[in-house]
Amino acid sequence: MSAPTTPTARDRRRWAQYLVNERAEARVYRDLAERREGEEREILRALADAEGRHEAHWLSLLGGEPARLPRADTGTRMLAWMARRFGSIFVLALAQNAEGRSPYDNEPFASPAMAADEKIHREVVRGLAARGRRRLSGTFRAAVFGANDGLVSNLALVMGIGATGVSPQFVLFSGVAGLLAGALSMGAGEFVSVRSQRELLAATEPSDYADANLPDLDLDANELALVYRTRGIPAAEALDRARAVVEAAQASDRSVPYVRAETGPIDTHEVVGSDFGAAISSFLFFASGAIIPVVPWLIGLSGVSAVVLALLLVGIALMSTGAMVGLLSGGPPLRRALRQLAIGFGAAAITYLLGLVFGVSVG
Repeated sequence: MSAPTTPTARDRRRWAQYLVNERAEARVYRDLAERREGEEREILRALADAEGRHEAHWLSLLGGEPARLPRADTGTRMLAWMARRFGSIFVLALAQNAEGRSPYDNEPFASPAMAADEKIHREVVRGLAARGRRRLSGTFRAAVFGANDGLVSNLALVMGIGATGVSPQFVLFSGVAGLLAGALSMGAGEFVSVRSQRELLAATEPSDYADANLPDLDLDANELALVYRTRGIPAAEALDRARAVVEAAQASDRSVPYVRAETGPIDTHEVVGSDFGAAISSFLFFASGAIIPVVPWLIGLSGVSAVVLALLLVGIALMSTGAMVGLLSGGPPLRRALRQLAIGFGAAAITYLLGLVFGVSVG
């Protein structure tokens, strides 16, 4: 798109807005860089430098620093505020979305290189955010799923029990019982899952069972090559490696461990984490979600007021977790929040209707 030959006052106001936005974005990346190290710091500083080049473009068009400048737009200011106070994962997730909304595709005074830069920046930020997501995924998944399970299951429970017409005390007792039963079940299930996975990994870890017999193998036809072939090593390479290990074992008087030297020990704790830690965190995450639907009855409410407050509290919590998942996944937060809300309230509505039917049939 060719630029007009004579810019208008409106054009200059738009350039000034671009200028302050580019400055604010560069500041976001520099603030994030101060929280990182190594390659990630260098990448973030390079992004800040690129935003600086865009800033220089608008300064040039404006003929220097204007006497008055507008404020950066709301989204960019929020990013800057978060970059100074919070971790980089959430900020990068928001920055990824922001880079995807660049106005330069339809801006006649922006160069094609600037529009291309913004698209590349989105992919760079996506890559940096992906690193953070991978570091966070296990813990975050346990936290969100545990809390969400507690929210939905206990809301469904108290709605279903409450619809039968029982006393508020019975609803409260049912909610607390559901919290404890669900949290204990989650904790026990996570303990068994992690412990089983650790045992499975330990069973598949290479051992030194045959090391003492290595010098007795035939140098030219030894089954050690088959061990390497089971690990996906081509036959010729496996035989060469087996010959080298057997020769070393024979030369060093049976003291060279063939498996450990080739692969090193596997740290199953690092792979799957602690079984007790997983159990405790699952218990606490589930309980933190399951307590919310019970709060109205804990503070003495009953009937419609208790139900309305429970739905309000759980709705806020469901939308918060949904929006958080949306932010971290790079998706639209509002859509994820509404999806989480619909799932939770849908389950509660079904059990409430069943409770009504059950209450009428008992009555």
